[in-house]
Amino acid sequence: MSVNELFTKFTRVWIPDPEDVWRSAEISRDYKEGESVLHLKLEDETPLEYSVGQKSNPLPFLRNPDILVGENDLTALSYLHEPAVLHNLRVRFLESNNIYTYCGIVLVAINPYEQLQIYGEEVINAYSGQNMGDMDPHIFAVAEEAYKQMARDERNQSIIVSGESGAGKTVSAKYAMRFFATVGGSANDTNVEEKVLASSPIMEAIGNAKTTRNDNSSRFGKYIQIGFSRHYHIIGANMRTYLLEKSRVVFQAEDERNYHIFYQLCASASLPEFKELSLTSAEDFTYTSLGENIFIDGVNDAEDFQKTREAFTLLGIKESSQSSIFKIMASILHLGNIQICSERDGESCRISRDDIHLQAFSRLLGVEQQQMEHWLCHRKLVTASETYVKNMSSHQAANARDALAKHIYAHMFDWIVEHINKALHTSSKQHSFIGVLDIYGFETFESNSFEQFCINYANEKLQQQFNSHVFKLEQEEYMKEQIPWTLIDFYDNQPCIDLIEARLGILDLLDEECKVPKGTDQNWAQKLYKQHSSSAHFQKPRMSNTSFIINHFADKVEYQCEGFLEKNRDTVYEEQINILKASQFQLVADLFHDKDDVVSSKSSRVNVRAAKSVPKTPNREHRKTVGLQFRSSLNLLMETLNATTPHYVRCIKPNDLKEAFSFDSSRAVQQLRACGVLETIRISAAGYPSRWTYPDFFSRYRVLMKKSDVTSPDKKLVCRNLLETVVKEPDMFQFGKTKIFFRAGQVAYLEKLRADKFRAACIKIQKTVRGWLQRVRYTKIRRSALILQRYGRGYLARRLAEQLRRSRAALICQKQFRMVRDRRAFLRVRSAVVTIQAFTRGMFTRRIYHEFLLHHRAMIIQKCVRGWLQRRKFRRARDAAVTLQCAYRRVLAKRRLQQLKIEARSAEHLKKLNTGMENKIVQLYTQSKELRSQNDQLMVTNSSLGSEVTKLQEQLEHLRSHQDEGQLTSLQEELQRLREELQEAHAFRKKLQEEHSTEKLQLQERVEELQTENSLLKTEKENMNQKILQQSKSIEEDDSSVSQREVSLQSELDADRQRYQNLLKEFSRMEQRYDNLKEELSLTKFHPGHRRNPSNQSSLESDSNYPSISTSEVGDTEDSIQLVEEMGVEKAAMDISLFMKLQKRVRELEQERKRLQANADQMEEAAKRKGSEVRSPSSEQETADLAYDNLKRQELESENKKLKNDLNELRKTMADRVSQNGSSNELQDGYNVLLSQLRAANEELDARKEEVLILRTQIVSVAQQQERSEHISNDTEPVDKDEALKAYHGLSESKKLLEAQLQSQSRQHKDELEALHTQIELLKADIEKKQEILNYTMSLSPEAQVEYSVQQEITRLTNDNLDLKELVEKLEKNERKLKKQLRIYMKKVQELEVSQAAVQASRSNPELTRQVTVQRKEKDFEGMLEYNKEDEALLVKNLIADIRPNSVSATVPCLPAYILFMCIRHADYINDDQKVAALLTSTINAIKKVLKKNNDDFEMTSFWLANTSRLLHCLKQYSGDEVFMTQNTSKQNEHCLKNFDLAEYRQVLSDLSIQIYQQLIKVAESIIQPMIVSSMLESESIPSLAGVKPMGYRNRSSSMDTDGGGPNSYTLEALIRQLGQFHAIMSEHGLDPEIVGQVVRQLFNCINAVTLNNLLLRKDVCSWSTGMQLRYNTSQMEEWLRGNNLYQSKTAATLEPIIQAAQLLQVKKKTSQDAEAICSLCTSLTTQQIVKILNLYTPLNEFEERVTVAFIRNIQSRLQERNDPPTLLLDTKQTFPVLFPYTPSALSLDTLHIPASLSLNFLIRV
Repeated sequence: MSVNELFTKFTRVWIPDPEDVWRSAEISRDYKEGESVLHLKLEDETPLEYSVGQKSNPLPFLRNPDILVGENDLTALSYLHEPAVLHNLRVRFLESNNIYTYCGIVLVAINPYEQLQIYGEEVINAYSGQNMGDMDPHIFAVAEEAYKQMARDERNQSIIVSGESGAGKTVSAKYAMRFFATVGGSANDTNVEEKVLASSPIMEAIGNAKTTRNDNSSRFGKYIQIGFSRHYHIIGANMRTYLLEKSRVVFQAEDERNYHIFYQLCASASLPEFKELSLTSAEDFTYTSLGENIFIDGVNDAEDFQKTREAFTLLGIKESSQSSIFKIMASILHLGNIQICSERDGESCRISRDDIHLQAFSRLLGVEQQQMEHWLCHRKLVTASETYVKNMSSHQAANARDALAKHIYAHMFDWIVEHINKALHTSSKQHSFIGVLDIYGFETFESNSFEQFCINYANEKLQQQFNSHVFKLEQEEYMKEQIPWTLIDFYDNQPCIDLIEARLGILDLLDEECKVPKGTDQNWAQKLYKQHSSSAHFQKPRMSNTSFIINHFADKVEYQCEGFLEKNRDTVYEEQINILKASQFQLVADLFHDKDDVVSSKSSRVNVRAAKSVPKTPNREHRKTVGLQFRSSLNLLMETLNATTPHYVRCIKPNDLKEAFSFDSSRAVQQLRACGVLETIRISAAGYPSRWTYPDFFSRYRVLMKKSDVTSPDKKLVCRNLLETVVKEPDMFQFGKTKIFFRAGQVAYLEKLRADKFRAACIKIQKTVRGWLQRVRYTKIRRSALILQRYGRGYLARRLAEQLRRSRAALICQKQFRMVRDRRAFLRVRSAVVTIQAFTRGMFTRRIYHEFLLHHRAMIIQKCVRGWLQRRKFRRARDAAVTLQCAYRRVLAKRRLQQLKIEARSAEHLKKLNTGMENKIVQLYTQSKELRSQNDQLMVTNSSLGSEVTKLQEQLEHLRSHQDEGQLTSLQEELQRLREELQEAHAFRKKLQEEHSTEKLQLQERVEELQTENSLLKTEKENMNQKILQQSKSIEEDDSSVSQREVSLQSELDADRQRYQNLLKEFSRMEQRYDNLKEELSLTKFHPGHRRNPSNQSSLESDSNYPSISTSEVGDTEDSIQLVEEMGVEKAAMDISLFMKLQKRVRELEQERKRLQANADQMEEAAKRKGSEVRSPSSEQETADLAYDNLKRQELESENKKLKNDLNELRKTMADRVSQNGSSNELQDGYNVLLSQLRAANEELDARKEEVLILRTQIVSVAQQQERSEHISNDTEPVDKDEALKAYHGLSESKKLLEAQLQSQSRQHKDELEALHTQIELLKADIEKKQEILNYTMSLSPEAQVEYSVQQEITRLTNDNLDLKELVEKLEKNERKLKKQLRIYMKKVQELEVSQAAVQASRSNPELTRQVTVQRKEKDFEGMLEYNKEDEALLVKNLIADIRPNSVSATVPCLPAYILFMCIRHADYINDDQKVAALLTSTINAIKKVLKKNNDDFEMTSFWLANTSRLLHCLKQYSGDEVFMTQNTSKQNEHCLKNFDLAEYRQVLSDLSIQIYQQLIKVAESIIQPMIVSSMLESESIPSLAGVKPMGYRNRSSSMDTDGGGPNSYTLEALIRQLGQFHAIMSEHGLDPEIVGQVVRQLFNCINAVTLNNLLLRKDVCSWSTGMQLRYNTSQMEEWLRGNNLYQSKTAATLEPIIQAAQLLQVKKKTSQDAEAICSLCTSLTTQQIVKILNLYTPLNEFEERVTVAFIRNIQSRLQERNDPPTLLLDTKQTFPVLFPYTPSALSLDTLHIPASLSLNFLIRV
């Protein structure tokens, strides 16, 4: 393209600017080639004439289209030059807050000076497994690329991180190592990855310091090799260090600090273990206070020191070694504080012996203080013949002291690095490694010395390697695509490197000068000038003879020669080193001992010669200088890097003020030039930087094609024809195998053509639409004119008609008015006459009524007086008669008393007494018969009354249904009577009116008073209303807080469940690990001796977290009740020990009952023997036994009563606590469980009480038989005195007993009579009520009668229904009680039958035994399966281990669970606890083994989850607990367990179900996770909707499998099909619908998290079209939920974040109203997520506007009130707490059929 085509009007360009480096402008007039001025317009509308020349001032750089601004890859820009790169980085950094940007193979990282939430584990998981171009630029993407290439190519990798101090190199390297530690964690428990990460705080403490540019600047270079095994797990690491800045130990510039370790020690000096270090504040030491600022904002040195110590411990450095390290560090600080005093002559110096710092230094290092004091001020000179000791001046001594301090620190640094490498070393064979190089970037200061020279030398070598690698990749890309290419010229810095390291180079001359005895920096400078003055990369400054300039690849740097020789020699006096070698501390001595001639490449070392008395020939060849060591280590590093595949990270420092997200263009450009990014751009621009695949190019630029070309199947040919037509110059593009290559600027040209095409189409559409709008407007105006004319003419006609109508109406109104006026006058006169007559007649009538009333009252008074007089007369006569009778009777009584006293003294009294007693007994017996007869009569009467009541009810119904004419006549008579009563009531009403007429006036006065009070009350009411409104607002706020509290409580409950399930998950993981170790142990080593079989162990010990409870630990019932009150309902509801105590108490009562039953049987047998044989009366021993039995019976009754009261109190206490605790569902469930258990125990106690009563009656009957036998014997034999007394006492006891029985029967009869009377009264009241209803019904209209009768009938039926429900509940309760008693009696009968059968079997022949067996087989199937114990292993094998889900697919779902439960039922039926425990334990262990074997099989996991949960439900359903029996049938209730409570095993199965559920979720997520991104974000569910945007290096990752066609692409249909398959499998296996819903909810949560995370990390999918596709995809997912009846659950809510993200991509994002709408719309997204999506939003064409920074700031200000979590990404591993609701089965066990394919023929149906 020519210049005239490019530099046209409205084209934007870049011009140089002294402040911003580059400035944007727009061409205001077309430029013609050859003109000297370019007319521009700046962004502030200022015109500018830009001078243009051919060489001095060329044409400005063209600016890229806005659609290309903000690209992830700088090489995707159409125009590749410095201003385009700088502008793209600025836009991404300031507007989008993206700190990472690709530049080809280089990752540019800009330090944000702010903590960003983009480095969490969820981000690592999101980048793991992704290709480098698929996600947004990130350090994790580079690390993943290196890890993937290492695994695929089996080639070692290197990540080279470089940049200025403060650019973030150390942090980037740290995050790269964290990625490797997370992705490639160690396979065993060595935790190598943790040790690798733990080395970072140690190296930062001893190698980092605060500088003016960075608070945590690395003052050394390091290369960390992370070793991987063949399976690519981390097995070890190794670290190499380069050029430690030792001068910082003794000197720091202003506002800088020494190494962090010194300040950390001073901050922790107060700790007890550091008292011996004698440290104080860092301000008190010279080496730490030179920078005048010992603190760093936001850094706590004490906390960092604690982290450093923890890292030492983790790396295996012992506490003693750590203490020695800290002592050496502290000794360096004390060394710097030693005061060196100058003598008077100035040639010598001294140190005070009382110097506390010298003492501390000597003590901490374990050296002789006097020797150290001497050699700090003196030095030894060795010549060929003699040895001299020379004094040093104070300046020389200070330099020697500082050199010693640097030497000690350097050796300590090397020792720590060496031990870190030992800790990270592994004995395993290293298969490959990834190296992370954290090295200093190019540096230039005002004064540059030896350190800057070495740093820039290293960067020259790295830049050379970088240039050659970039060039190599470019050429490989061209060759792979088979396009012609020419050699690209790139900058080669080999001459600069040769200047430094070649023979007679700078380093060579420096080493040579160091060997000269009196060599100086000035002499060395002169040699440099003489040797290299002709070199193009070397210059001599004009104004200096002690400095030189090197023209590096980045910039020219002037170095000062002063100090070069000293730093290169790194000299320290041997006498001081010898003192340290003789230290009493082993570590100090080992630091300075000479090693063999092996020189470490980690850092500089000097071989110090030991002082000897015998001189020797000096040999300096073995002493290597710092420069030589650095050159050799750098060459070794370059060899390592060249043997690996490098990856580059260039860190940029945006400003020197350390301000967050502040961009200084001049500083950024300087670093971009220095780090080689612009060189990469230049190399790319020299070739074909823009690359498009054929499908992407076709999709993007098909608008430029013809219709026939669009429909052509050959896309490559279409693209070729288009480019040959549009681009006239064939050199501007090349066609490769899979891509089209463009020169710089061609994509911008194509975008311009595309925009012009769209603009022309828009103009045509606008023209057509505007014409159509004008035509529509014309037709609308014409139609409106016609309508107006029509309505106007109609209005005139209607007005004329209205006038005529009004005239006629006026005449009619006059006529009617006159008539009404005359009629009103007549009616007024007539009404007055009638009123006068009515009042006159009423007056006369009231007078007559008043006379009659007075007469009636007089008669009543007379009647009452006469009656009172007669009654008073009668009372006086009656009182007199009674007085006479009493006197006479008293005289008779006195006489009788005297006679009785005389008779009492006679001898015949005793006989009469006995005779009377017998008569009384006979009378009592006759009375009991009479009472029984009366009772029978009352029962008959009761039945007759009941029949009468039923008859009355029938008659009433008959009356309701059949209302004949006779009844109507009676009702009319009744109506007549009611009318008479109504007249009387009217008369009474008149009387009342007269009485209350006077009260009316008083009430009126009272009303006035009340009105005044009412006005006052209204004002108070208004005030109260205001207060109520205020209170309602506060109540609403309280309600909101309560709702929030409920939400928080629910979240806490979910968190508790989550923690519990996480513990189960951890338990299963540890159990699996234990099994693995046990298998390995069994394979590798054989242990003799007894080994316990795991199947013999109790599952409660291995699989359950709950302790088993033995009956021996159970106390009495009162203790258990007190325990419940102390523990509370929550714990008591789940405490099994309480019910074990109750059960023990019941067993004790059962034993006592059996003992009493045995006593009763013995007494019955004794009574029978007495009846058949004549024997003597009972002995005293039998009487004593009988008395003891009575006492024991009373004691048992009292204990039963006490136990029942205690249970009632416990139940009441628990109910009160439940009511106090409020709305806790779990507490209510726990209470219900405990209440049901207590009810069952109470019913069992009632049954025991009835049995005790039966025994009591039996004992009484036996006692009566004894008395009767004794009485008979008394009649037949002569009675002596003792026997008579015994008989008398027996009779008296029997008398008391009979009296008590008679009293109880009489009370019972009285209660029955009262009940009957109350029933009769109720019936009478009912009849009266019905009569009233009937009367009220007759007074209503027929329609009202029907409605009222219907209402009454509904009310009656409702009440009857409620009564029937209560009756049914009572009957069910009685039925359960009777069934329990029946089971008890049946058990007794069975035991009796078994005993009788055993007796008969012992007496009869074997044929009878065979007959019994045959009869047993003929019994009905009771839903039980019997098996032998030796068949248990076979049962588990066939039913669990070898079964496959498809083998039982045609049978009942969960058939194995039913079979297992039927086997458990039989073991419970035969009361074999060992068999139950063994079967359950074997089942649980077998299920675990099957799941471990098939840990990635979804179908098998789903199958056993369904069976385990069904077995758990069966154990609950048939446990006998009322809570689980509410939905059972009568047949199912008969199948309940009889003997064992398996609550603990239910808990074990519940835990196992949770573990299986977690495994099911894990398997399902691993299957669908690779499908999510492709199906939800990348597949085109709506065809031709997605637009393609220029992407440059997109999908150019070298880790992609291009030969295999790339990664698998999944569609939305495939994902929905997979979900449908999961749902079908779970439904087929009979999994509970609630659990299926929870599984689907968890999978949808995973889909939502993965999709949203990828959306937040990919700029290319944040567009309007992607939002449309995503919304369509989510709607399809919701439709799938509706189709499977899962939409009403919480599953749909999990998609809410991604739905809102799709809506956010689609809504307008321009005005403040749009911002408010977005804030109200995106409630499920966090603030960070909303801002991130807005920052990533990318228009697909230039007609769509970008989201402005002001709009994003507006969104952030509106969302400040939200308390969102700081994390950006969702947790893809989040698991919801699972709930297993109780779902009983409607299937009866006796109807199950076992298929023969299961091979369970050994099971016997019982």
